[in-house]
Amino acid sequence: MDFQYDLSSFIAFRDRAECERVRAIKKADICKHANPDFKLSVIEDPAELFGAFAVDLVCNIKQALEEGRQFVCILPVGPMTQYPIAARMINRLRIPMHHVHTFNMDEYANQDGKTAPASWAGSFQKAMMDGFFGLIDAELRPPAEQIHFPSSENIGYYGKLLEDAGDADVCYGGIGWCGHIAFWEADLGYEFGDDLEAFAKAGPRIVTLSPMTIMQNALHSFGGDWSLVPPKAASIGPAQVMRARYRSFWLPYYDGSTSWQSFIARLCAHGRVNTLVPGSLLQTAPGDYVILGRVAQDIEIHMS
Repeated sequence: MDFQYDLSSFIAFRDRAECERVRAIKKADICKHANPDFKLSVIEDPAELFGAFAVDLVCNIKQALEEGRQFVCILPVGPMTQYPIAARMINRLRIPMHHVHTFNMDEYANQDGKTAPASWAGSFQKAMMDGFFGLIDAELRPPAEQIHFPSSENIGYYGKLLEDAGDADVCYGGIGWCGHIAFWEADLGYEFGDDLEAFAKAGPRIVTLSPMTIMQNALHSFGGDWSLVPPKAASIGPAQVMRARYRSFWLPYYDGSTSWQSFIARLCAHGRVNTLVPGSLLQTAPGDYVILGRVAQDIEIHMS
């Protein structure tokens, strides 16, 4: 028996027909795309995926060093597993990073828009220092002044800092449950309507996290405790992602039986490009979009 219903009112993207179309894309077809510069791939093994992510980052760092140029990159917190692997490679190969400039995508903020201090256990700055930069031998890691995080103090000119550094050579990232890139939430698209050009030029700001993001981050970072997730964040905008010379996005999330990314991976990679699914912009520019095999699995209804 068919059963019809409207999408929940808090969901920004409400095109049921488009959702049904991308939901029906099989794993065997998920890497097919009309834009040859938007390169989709599937890696079955999680360890192999995170290893490939680490290798990509380290190779870009090393290539820039050998070519005698600066390397500027945008980095995410989530996923994180690639960073200790990359740190070990850097230490083992003795790769100096004095030419590396990093700009993190985002940071949590409180209800007043004040960003979390690096001392807070849930802060992205602490996560990066503990999980990446702090694991790199002191004589190899980038100078502190070349490691950047958005904050309530610099959010008004964070985009300019990145622009002054020459914009990103590579923007690394992942996709959120609502389709966000960084913490640029889906419902921010209401502000732009169908104006993709203006949307793609939007810069960093303090944002209010969507209910879907609160639950997603509670699930994978806060032990399922949604009361621990702050209500706002400082985030880069679509402009910083699209101004990068290349985009490298990785979708590895599954809980052992299923993945909350299986649908949104398809909607961002194969749905129509629109302002209510920020990750859909990735389809329009050169980049990699790497999906874990379990994330690429066919979508079916299963009761557990």
